[in-house]
Amino acid sequence: MAGEARYAETCVTCHGNAGKGMASFPAIVGRDADYIAGRLMQYRAKEKVGPNSAIMMSWADKLSDEEIANLAAYISVTFR
Repeated sequence: MAGEARYAETCVTCHGNAGKGMASFPAIVGRDADYIAGRLMQYRAKEKVGPNSAIMMSWADKLSDEEIANLAAYISVTFR
């Protein structure tokens, strides 16, 4: 799936192999694609939406619209 490589490269360190989160990083299990894409777009727009916003902003800033859509689809299907 298209977002799998990007997840492994960018997201797995904080959200884990199963999307259950680690330490202060939240679980993304059970989130739908619209939620994930919306949050990533908020972070890319530099909107603070939680305690880890600064970290997420630095990662989301590097994502294209296509990468956000691919990540959102991958996460929503893989981590149910």
